[in-house]
Amino acid sequence: TGGSSRPHLPSLPARFPFPMNPTPTQSTLKLQLSVFMFLQYFIWGAWYVSMGTYLFSTLKFDGGQIGLAYGAFAIGAMISPFLVGLIADRFFASEKLLAVLGILGGVVLCLLPRCTTFASFYPMLILYCALYVPTLALGNSLSLTHLANAKVDFPRVKMLSAVGWIAGLFGLQLIASAESPTQFFIAGGASIVFGLYSLVLPHTPPKKTGANVSLAEILGLDALALLKKPSFAIFIACMFLICIPLYFYFVNLGVYLTQLKWEGMLVKTSLAQVSDVICFLLLPVFLSKFGYKTTIFIGIACWVLRYFALGFSADGGATQTALIFTAILLHGACYDFLFIAGQLYVDEAANERSRGAAQGFIAFILWGVGAFVGTLLAGQVLAKHALAAPVNGLAHDWKAIWLTPAWGALAVLVIFLIFFRNPSKPTASPSA
Repeated sequence: TGGSSRPHLPSLPARFPFPMNPTPTQSTLKLQLSVFMFLQYFIWGAWYVSMGTYLFSTLKFDGGQIGLAYGAFAIGAMISPFLVGLIADRFFASEKLLAVLGILGGVVLCLLPRCTTFASFYPMLILYCALYVPTLALGNSLSLTHLANAKVDFPRVKMLSAVGWIAGLFGLQLIASAESPTQFFIAGGASIVFGLYSLVLPHTPPKKTGANVSLAEILGLDALALLKKPSFAIFIACMFLICIPLYFYFVNLGVYLTQLKWEGMLVKTSLAQVSDVICFLLLPVFLSKFGYKTTIFIGIACWVLRYFALGFSADGGATQTALIFTAILLHGACYDFLFIAGQLYVDEAANERSRGAAQGFIAFILWGVGAFVGTLLAGQVLAKHALAAPVNGLAHDWKAIWLTPAWGALAVLVIFLIFFRNPSKPTASPSA
């Protein structure tokens, strides 16, 4: 992934309106990728947290429908590896495909407020997610390809994603509210800017052009060969299992805080991304000092603590606010020590040829199958624990809702602790 190993970059025709820049220096590259990550997560942050409140309070969707709506993101993630495998790795440079996906996604987001029934909103949201989710794997793969020291530099670049998410939440809070369809216009405009900006990223040609590539490899199935490694197989299994409880947070938090009548909810929840920034800076230190197993173990353990904190906050009392803020502030360790460390682990386990497919595969697990099962279950549990009459202003039994993923995350923690092994490091001699 260093500069000396990069292929020769052909020049574009003069008629192309965005001339390709020479290969940037590492400092310039980090700045470009940081802005890219900021825009990418600004889009996500501007609508994802607030959508549950919008669907519940404005469109009057029930818990099952809200869960399905969040599951649209998972459907997009399941489509993503096929899109990346069939198109990005085979025919188009990553930065050009990112541009197309960003602009088309912006148009679809701006059309979403016109959809006020579940029958119209749900398929339109699936279409948008199918356009957005591939940008996550493509952006990670592009970054890891060009960064000279990915293990150190990638978390620092990715740190701007947290800042972008905060900006998205603040932007919505300043302009409108979580109940407003304006969130989709904000995200849509940002998506178009994101698409145009992608054209200034380093040229990243498809790696498999002109190669004798099988259908399985085109679809990204060559990444499945990594499952022959026992530790990698355990890692993937745990990633899938942890995704089931963790999506309770994204699906239900907005509804919970709305029922608690938290003022400035979006700004307060943005503290999660403040902790995100801190943990991005700490992640290289933890990986260097403790390795993947301990770092990922801490990430899963923080999910366990987060859900128990939310569960006991439902009892009310003087500690309620402190417990909710604890759950919010654990987000940095929950996300970075699990997901970002996991993406780096996958990058280390894969070779150069299968890196894009491997990142697509982990996206398929994290945001695809696991997310679909998790969001569907979260919506069903929300609907199951609806109260016949509100109690203390709450329309659901929130303690039961939050403790369900708490026990699930604890079970995954035990499985991971027992079975996962740190990847072996190259040694200087057999005795070492």
